[in-house]
This record gives sequence, structure tokens and C-alpha cells, in this order.
Amino acid sequence: MTEPNQTVLTYFIIKGISDIPQLQVLIFLLVLLIYLITLGGNTAILLLVCWDSHLHTPMYFFLCNLSVLDVSAINVTLHKIFAIFISGDKTVSFLACMVQVCIFLWLSGNELLLLTAMSYDRYVAICDPLRYRTVMNLKVCCLLALFCWLWSLVQILPPVFILASFSCYSSIEINHFFCDIAPLMKLSCSDTSSLELVILTEGVLLSTFTPFVLTFTSYVFIIITIMRIKTNTGRRKAFYTCSSHLTIVIILYVILVCQYMVPTSASMLNYNKLFSMFNTAAVPMLNPLIYSLKNKDVQASARRMLRYCHVALMY
Repeated sequence: MTEPNQTVLTYFIIKGISDIPQLQVLIFLLVLLIYLITLGGNTAILLLVCWDSHLHTPMYFFLCNLSVLDVSAINVTLHKIFAIFISGDKTVSFLACMVQVCIFLWLSGNELLLLTAMSYDRYVAICDPLRYRTVMNLKVCCLLALFCWLWSLVQILPPVFILASFSCYSSIEINHFFCDIAPLMKLSCSDTSSLELVILTEGVLLSTFTPFVLTFTSYVFIIITIMRIKTNTGRRKAFYTCSSHLTIVIILYVILVCQYMVPTSASMLNYNKLFSMFNTAAVPMLNPLIYSLKNKDVQASARRMLRYCHVALMY
């Protein structure tokens, strides 16, 4: 299973979530359920926003971007679990592995940026409501979304290029359910100091800490503005407009803290896999659920679509 000091590496072996044979069917069914809920929920959000003109607002524009991202993320990270269960093939080519790392890092960084853009949208809506339509016009929303997608792509190119240049690996078995940069660094017997420096500066400071600070700053001003509202009804209404987004932000950053605060020793890799599974599979599933369960606009839109479909079927 191991090939130390390999100079020309052509493939890796994905270990998967668990080696216990008795758990394979259960894991497959659980992952399949998560996949179907995520795919169905995010597709429903996209259809509702495109169909209902009441949802043609900046907040739902960014939510559509987030839904596209979530659907892409689960297809990138979970497809190997299905392939392993159906075909038993655990191998992945070196090129495919690097592409998967690139896309996963791109989507992960973009998610934090999109949530930051959504927090700015909530800041303008609550703190400067009279200028909301002027400030958050279609052009601004498109530019913000385009910046999120492009900037996150630019950020991940240096670490991926450095990782792809490594030629020496102590093992070809990746103790994960997809190709991620952390387990690949652990397998490499090349000098990883340059990659660690890039991850620290770009991955932690730019991709994670900066969006967190911007999002946190937006919500500081939002909370201050809400506290200045004199009536309880007004405060509840203002808080309601950002409660769904705030819930997602808190869940995501708590998971990220738990994932990256866990020691990176070999004995803790299984815990890292669990946090990674929650981050890459459960969070995309929770996004549409939170927005549909906590958002009256989405619920009203869903009811209108169901009535429309019912009437269309009647005739």
C-alpha cells in the first residue's frame, strides 16, 4: 500500500470514511440521503428565485450563487464515496486529485466571500434602508458576485501549484474521502515549508480571517442599529431579516474553528474527516433548509408555486 520516495506518482488511493465493511451500506445510504436533500433543496431555491419576481432582490441573488456553489461542492467531494461503493475502485489519478483540490479550495473560499457579501447586503438593508435599492442595485450585486468567484480562484492557485510540484510521497493512500490539501501535505516527503507559509498567509489570513472580520464588523453595526430601534416589534422585524444568514454564518465558522483547532496528528485524522464531512456535506444541506424554514418570503413563494402547479395540472 505504501510506496516511499516515489518520484513519478500517477495515482492515489482514497481510503474513504471508514474501513469497517459492516458500515459501508449505512454510510452510503446516509451520504446519498444528504446528497439528495442538498441537491433537491438548493435546486428548489434556484427555481423559486428564478420563477417568483417577489424574490428578485439582492439577498436572493446571492442566495442563488450560494446554492450553485453548494451543489457544485457536494458533487466535487462526495462523488468518490458513491464510486467506491458501486465499483470498489478507490484509485484517483494524480491530475484528477489536483483538480479536485483546486475546485474544493475555490468553492470553500468563495463560500466565505459570498457570505461576507450577504452580510454587507444585510448591513445596507438595516442600517441604511432608504438608500438600499440605490446602493445594492443589480450592477453592484453582479460585480460583488463576480469578485467573489474570481478572487477566490486567484487565491487558491499558488498553493495548488506548489502542491502539484511535490514529487515525493511516503504513501499513496489518502486517509480521507476526497483529495484535500491537508492529508496530501502529510503524505508528502518534500519540503512543505513554502506551502505552509502560503496557506498561513492566503488560506488563514486572506481567505478566512478577512471575511470573518468584515462579516463581524457588518453585524456589529447591524446590532447597534437594531438596539436603537425603539419598539420591540421593529427590533424583531429588523433581526428577522438577517436571522437566516446569521445562523448559517455562525454554523460555518464554528465548524471551521472545530476543524482547524483539532490537532493534526495521525490519531486525530478520523475526527478531521468527521468535521470535513459536516463542512462539505451537512452545511450545503442546511443552507436551503434554514432559508426555507426561517424565511416567510421563501415559504410564501413555495405556496404560490404549488398553487400554480396545481392549477396547471387541473387544466
